Amino acid sequence: MKAVIIAGGFGTRLRPLSCTRPKHLFPIAGKPLLDWTLDRLSKNGVTEIVFAVNYLSEAFVEHCGKSAYGMKIHYSFESKPLGTGGCLKNAEKVIGRSENFLLLNGDIVSNVNYAQLMRQHIRNRGIATITLHQVNDPSRYGVVELTDQNRIKRFMEKPPKEKAPSNLINAGAYALSPKVFDHIPSGRPVSIEREVFPALAKGNGLFAYEFDGLWIDIGEPSDFLKGNRLLLDSELQNGQIHKTAEMGERVRIRNPVAVGAHTKIGDKSTIGPHVTLGDNVTVGKAVHIKDSVIFTGTTISDFSSIENAIIGEKVSIGKRVKIHNNIMVGDHVNVHDGVRLVEGVTICHHMEVTKDTPVTKCFM
Repeated sequence: MKAVIIAGGFGTRLRPLSCTRPKHLFPIAGKPLLDWTLDRLSKNGVTEIVFAVNYLSEAFVEHCGKSAYGMKIHYSFESKPLGTGGCLKNAEKVIGRSENFLLLNGDIVSNVNYAQLMRQHIRNRGIATITLHQVNDPSRYGVVELTDQNRIKRFMEKPPKEKAPSNLINAGAYALSPKVFDHIPSGRPVSIEREVFPALAKGNGLFAYEFDGLWIDIGEPSDFLKGNRLLLDSELQNGQIHKTAEMGERVRIRNPVAVGAHTKIGDKSTIGPHVTLGDNVTVGKAVHIKDSVIFTGTTISDFSSIENAIIGEKVSIGKRVKIHNNIMVGDHVNVHDGVRLVEGVTICHHMEVTKDTPVTKCFM
């Protein structure tokens, strides 16, 4: 079984951290998001992966090479953004037309059973089977209307909440017949959600696979942090601390947390719950970190407090710093002693933060 992973997006809502790495490679619950997806695909019987890549494509090649998790890796490169349908059409020669295959949005945190999805697709005998998930507000997603036989008779992309035909949304995982290529124009950008799926629904070729497990789209900073919490709760309830990590005296670990290799945590610090610390992170004395993701190589000095924040790579955070409430700090930022960052502030790469910053400091 083959799986195509759409991984060409710019991740604009996660800038500045997505300026230097694809969001699919952000650390989450102890390893890159992409690795969670690849591991699950491998366990569900997938043997080949095709990455549809454009933005920062070299990062995927460097991370995965020609094989990962026992699966062969192929790449389909776009010279310009082609959309979710256009990138699939562009990858047709790599995918081939010999068998059904999976298609995944690469920025989803989920525990979908992909083997079960494919089995249902084969039973449906349709062109496409969409994984559906129920949410309270469907207006951010593609929404469907179903018949009694699991056939989708209407597909609407991001309708106003009051016009949505249901609360069942497109969960970004599909099983497809090679016949889908006949419905995608070549040579131009195509949205599979806005052009292909509505047409398939009208032609009775679109079916549903309902799923009620773990699922979240990590496109927003708050959603990324929620995804970190969900994965830690579901996969690492008892925590995961690398054997090379060093703990000071009276360190309090409130699981679930993930602590990377060669990370050092100082005396009387409290870590967790729901914290991911990357490799080579240094945490000082009496530091409190909660509901946060800290990238590789960052230093957090004594008596500082971090909560509900995403902190980039090789950041230097001074003493008695407070970083709270949906904060994102870019790579190589230097936050001076005593600074307070609160309520939705984003700090761009390489900035010197010398005083309290009540507004976003990012110039992109």
